[in-house]
Amino acid sequence: MPTAKRLKSSAKARARDKPPARPTAADLEGESEFAQLAKRHWLKTTSKSTRVKVKNDVVKKEIWDVLEKDGFGYRSLLVLEGLQTLESYLWPGYSEDASNFHVLLIALLTHVKARERLETWGLFEDRPAEFSSLFSRVLSMSLDHTLSLTLRTHLLNFIIFAFQSLDWTSVRKECAPLVSIAIWHNLSSDAKRETKLTQAPQLRKSWKAAGKRYESADDTTKARLRLERAWLYTLTLNFLRMLYVEPRTNEAVLYCERFVEFVSDLLSQLPTRRYVNTLLQDLHILPALRLSPMLNDETNALLRDQYALLAHYVHFTIDDQTGAQYSRTEAYDRHCAELGKLQRIALRHFKEKLTVLALSNYASIDRRGDLENLLEVLTDDELMKIVSLLELRTGYPESVNVIADRRFLMEVMLSTFEKRKTFQETARDLSILPTEDSLFDESLVRTDNYDGSRPLALPKLKLQYLSVGDFLWRAFVLYRCESFYGIRKDIVDVVRRLRPEIRLSGETGFAGTSKMALPISRPSILEVVPPLVGEDKPSVVRAEISLDFRRLGDRIRREWDSLRPDDVVLLVAVDATAQTAATNGNSNSVSEANKLGIITVRTAEVAQILDDKGKSIRDPSAYFNGTNRSSTRRMQLRLDPKMHKEDMERVSKGRPDVYERINLIVRRSGRENNFKPVLESIRTLTLSEIPLASWLHENFLGYGNPAGATYKHLSNRASEVDFRDTFLDWQHLVASLPGKTIEPGSEVNSSFGPPYVLESIDKPPEEVSSKASKKRRRDAEPDILAEIETYKVSTYKPPNPGPYPVDSPKLNSVRFTAAQIEAIMSGTQPGLTVIVGPPGTGKTDVATQIINNIYHNFPKQRTLLIAHSNQALNQLFAKIVALDIDERHLLRLGHGEEELDTEGNFSKHGRVESFLEIRDRYLLEVNRLAASIGAPGAHGNSAETAGYFNSVYVQPAWKKFTEIVNDNGSSAGDIIQAFPFHNFFSNAPQPLFPAEDDRSAVVDVAEGCYRHISKMFSELEDVQPFEILRRDRDKANYLLINEARIIAMTSTHAAMRRSEIASLGFHYDNVVMEEAAQITEIENFIPLAMQKPKNGQMALQRVVLCGDHYQNSPVIQSLAFRHYANLEQSLFSRLVRLGIPVITLDQQGRARPSIAALYQWRYPNLGNLPHVEGLPEFQVANAGFKYDYQFINVPDYKGHGEVEPTPHFIQNLGEAEYAVALYQYMRLLGYPASKISILTTYAGQRALVKDILAFRCENEAIFGMPKIVTTVDKYQGEQNDYVILSLTRTSRVGYLRDIRRLTVALSRARFGLYIVGRREVFEACYELRSAFELLLSRPDKLVLSTGEMWPSSRILAEEDGKAAPNEAVMESVEHLGQFVYEMTVAKVKQLRAQQGLLDEEEGSEAKLQPIREEDDVQYVDAASDEEDEEQEEPAQELGDIPEE
Repeated sequence: MPTAKRLKSSAKARARDKPPARPTAADLEGESEFAQLAKRHWLKTTSKSTRVKVKNDVVKKEIWDVLEKDGFGYRSLLVLEGLQTLESYLWPGYSEDASNFHVLLIALLTHVKARERLETWGLFEDRPAEFSSLFSRVLSMSLDHTLSLTLRTHLLNFIIFAFQSLDWTSVRKECAPLVSIAIWHNLSSDAKRETKLTQAPQLRKSWKAAGKRYESADDTTKARLRLERAWLYTLTLNFLRMLYVEPRTNEAVLYCERFVEFVSDLLSQLPTRRYVNTLLQDLHILPALRLSPMLNDETNALLRDQYALLAHYVHFTIDDQTGAQYSRTEAYDRHCAELGKLQRIALRHFKEKLTVLALSNYASIDRRGDLENLLEVLTDDELMKIVSLLELRTGYPESVNVIADRRFLMEVMLSTFEKRKTFQETARDLSILPTEDSLFDESLVRTDNYDGSRPLALPKLKLQYLSVGDFLWRAFVLYRCESFYGIRKDIVDVVRRLRPEIRLSGETGFAGTSKMALPISRPSILEVVPPLVGEDKPSVVRAEISLDFRRLGDRIRREWDSLRPDDVVLLVAVDATAQTAATNGNSNSVSEANKLGIITVRTAEVAQILDDKGKSIRDPSAYFNGTNRSSTRRMQLRLDPKMHKEDMERVSKGRPDVYERINLIVRRSGRENNFKPVLESIRTLTLSEIPLASWLHENFLGYGNPAGATYKHLSNRASEVDFRDTFLDWQHLVASLPGKTIEPGSEVNSSFGPPYVLESIDKPPEEVSSKASKKRRRDAEPDILAEIETYKVSTYKPPNPGPYPVDSPKLNSVRFTAAQIEAIMSGTQPGLTVIVGPPGTGKTDVATQIINNIYHNFPKQRTLLIAHSNQALNQLFAKIVALDIDERHLLRLGHGEEELDTEGNFSKHGRVESFLEIRDRYLLEVNRLAASIGAPGAHGNSAETAGYFNSVYVQPAWKKFTEIVNDNGSSAGDIIQAFPFHNFFSNAPQPLFPAEDDRSAVVDVAEGCYRHISKMFSELEDVQPFEILRRDRDKANYLLINEARIIAMTSTHAAMRRSEIASLGFHYDNVVMEEAAQITEIENFIPLAMQKPKNGQMALQRVVLCGDHYQNSPVIQSLAFRHYANLEQSLFSRLVRLGIPVITLDQQGRARPSIAALYQWRYPNLGNLPHVEGLPEFQVANAGFKYDYQFINVPDYKGHGEVEPTPHFIQNLGEAEYAVALYQYMRLLGYPASKISILTTYAGQRALVKDILAFRCENEAIFGMPKIVTTVDKYQGEQNDYVILSLTRTSRVGYLRDIRRLTVALSRARFGLYIVGRREVFEACYELRSAFELLLSRPDKLVLSTGEMWPSSRILAEEDGKAAPNEAVMESVEHLGQFVYEMTVAKVKQLRAQQGLLDEEEGSEAKLQPIREEDDVQYVDAASDEEDEEQEEPAQELGDIPEE
């Protein structure tokens, strides 16, 4: 076992068993009370078709009473959920006469599944009548005061979850009546209702329809309709009563928090907001909440934050009926109209007392204080009267206990008429640069301990949005919170590692180290530049700090030197005395910042880094490798001007100067430090009026016809498209268009070869209705054209490209499937195309061909190519380079081009260099051409002189030649003789004009030659601006704006540079997004809005989204933002939920069919391409193994299963040793290391496997290291021939219960997949059963076929059901270890004998010792693993969250 020198002694202590916060395998499989109950009643081994009968005694006494005694503890509920109680017992056994306890248990366990992010509503889909009955009972019980508040809170949770799942038809059907126009029966007066009904014509119509529906109903239906229209009103009155009830209980506070979450959710989507907002405003929910004792209790900070969010949605500037977003001017005009109404009533009825109010300008009466002073003169009765005249509610039913006294009515008036900030103004005023106050703000710190038990005051990313501005505001707030969360986490981690202490001098020192931080002396302020005109803060504040690198290793020093201009660093003041004071006080009331001694945090941007001589370090690598390198640096910074101004104002008032106390600089790594430019981009969009493309607008918001943005419904559909090399032959064409009629064009009468031009002769496309529809028609399938589509197919002869092999176009060789062709045809047309690509189905090839077709069919259009990662973008870009696309039209922005395995350099600046290289090469050709035709002069001096040469010599010569060609009397010999460029093409393949060619063939060759020459001069003409422009920046921008037609970048780069790129006047027509399901929704959106509108409209014509929502979602660090706020939502997954038509690729070509079967259950129609069933490499067995895939059960190793040395850093030594031994075995058989990947489900396990590999394999030539050791999350989008997978967990399933991760894990291998894990943990998991039934149909001990080397010649199909040759079963980790050890010793002796060497001494074989029982158990400690360059945050991996 490796010595693991990095291990801290405390790690092993922390790794010991501790009381589990969540159910373990023992709870689900052992002798626990619930497990035994499940085995008796619903987890029987009898036939699955047996109908479940629920016994009320079992529900009440053995489940309900036990839960009630436990206080409905979440752990107990998780045990029941894990035992499949809902899906296997409660719901199958539900009927209308089920007991209330039965209903409550279903609601409880449904909410548990929601908290665990497990699929839930699908269980209820097959029994809609019973579900409707269940839902009605939940509604009734939620109003039942005899139930405890705890139970009513659980029922409210069920309803909240239902309203978050309106994409499910059965759920939507039950929820819609609760928020319909019928709830207006509860408005305070008929007059107010009449006023509302006159505001839009369709309102009166809807109201009458609701009345008719009620009148025509039977008594049972009428009772249900009365419940539905009164439910929300009654629930809100109960909430208002609870706000004022004394004494307050924690249960009451939690219920009120959940209710505010519920109504905020209702107001945040237009279909649920439309009528609800009117009712809630009529009930004065905001004034009642603001004045309530509960809200003003200092312990209820969460409720106060929720109030602010609710107020935001109540007063959001949108037309509740039409969904039209008000501009800031329109919003202010409506506010003034309300004030005008108040003034008219004041003048008419209270002229003597309110004359000043009536005659004042609006700005002087719309502030709360001013308006209150003007209304103070009214008596209580007069105040009541003016409220009534304004059609505002003046009282509540007696049971509510809310007294509409003077204080309450005054608050109603102020709340109604005060001027509020718009969401744009709120976004503008939010700082995007963190300070100690914003980082350790209670509302943000609260998210650290989120476990789903209480709500949060955060906006949520939902199925639908009120407007584009609403989406951008939510995204801005959430992205800012997520960024600040990560920054705070980094600062806290750094300070803990540095271990602040008080030195003898009384100053703060640091006993520890961190590679991400350096102690510094206070910054020197170099310059404070005065404010710009119209601003009140300095335009620039420059500062300088000194850095001492003497204690740093070379790698860390190089990382500090690599900081670039505009990178953000954090300046922190740490005071160890404050830390000591905090620990001496009450630790519960002390903030985390005080506990660590963090007193100040300021943000700065790097301006430049200087060496000790004051020289700027522009190239860190060159400087670092130089001989005169220094160990000190001076870093010049730009401070935050706004905070500097506020800091100086505090200093002027006698407060300490925060910059005097700064003693630490903290840097952050790579992508996570891009928060500032990304937040600036989102805020700029939030404050702007930039629209989405009109054809996409409604679908983006979630309204209208789901198919309305697809090409068949757009008026600009291209009727004729040249598909060039998309189809390989006529049979391919016909097979690719099943169900469609293919007619040869008029010029041909039979099948013919490519290229094919397809002309659609369908009916004319439907015009998109100009009338905005905010009703989502999800119940109906998207419109389908009734007629069979017919295509007229024609062809043409491609022009001769030229005589050189390099001139020949690069053609597609992929035989696309019918589904792939459908995706290519849709993507080539205008509109929205959503392509779902299961693993191995070739979605990258599809995206590449779409880009190729657009490039050639629409030569004036430009395409933006976006992917989540540099790696994915590089794969896509490398395939584009391999097609017939001119490299001068390709541009790669960002830094990923460094990894491109292509000959060209496609970075922005690299493209400038590439253009100049092309120039030099072609100028040499120009000189050769001039010499060949005898033209004197230096024509190849520049692109400009080459242009003159072309116009003076080349074009006239060609014109003279074409005159001979056009003479019908000229023969082939005459044309060959007249050809002016024989000498120039003397180095082309000869003969240039074959003797057997007829006249037309000779002309074709000549035109091809001239096409080669013309391209040369055309490219030189494109290069000419680079000879004139002097600055690199100007050259790069010219390239972006004028030359590039395919521009590739990551979604992060697009978000960072959005404003800069748009300001250049950059315009594009198409967006193709790869890995769209892994990109957050805001980063999906920004590429759609990276240009300024033309004539008020966006030029965008196509959006192609490729992805797979059944694989991993975007990585979000914080559980609160990931689950509660749904920040992990992508636009791709939301469009799928909305019912937008998708094209699903349905044939995989990656894995053996047997391995593909492990994940095909996730994709019902996924088949296999012929080559994975026919090619030999997919048919032969894996050398040394009986099976091509196997799950291997690994029991406790030396008394341990999983351990957790530090939180979320989960490791399993037995599995790690097994995985490494398996790798060693494969290497001894001759498997190439590059064809083996080792994957783990946790970052801690990855670190442990790498540690063992480093000890056992890295320095041993016969083993070496595998291609990669990484986590499943990091390996999405990748593949290898053989994969060894460690599942790690032994107490419970953990995050692998998210079947998206399981899908990724099982779909990475092509030929061999070997999984090590704990059988009893995973086979009991309901969600994973489809895969594990297949895995566990084979033995769970590794079965080897010994005595053969890689590659094998055995055919797997021939061994089906038979024993493998020399079959051997590995009983344990030690058994496999001993087996591998013996093989290794034999291999070493064999190699030494071949080389004529003597046997080694005993000591030199130390590292070849087998795994032994007496090995000391060692684990890698995450806290000591900081030097690991690949160390990631646990939350970015599959590490589990702390549970209650």
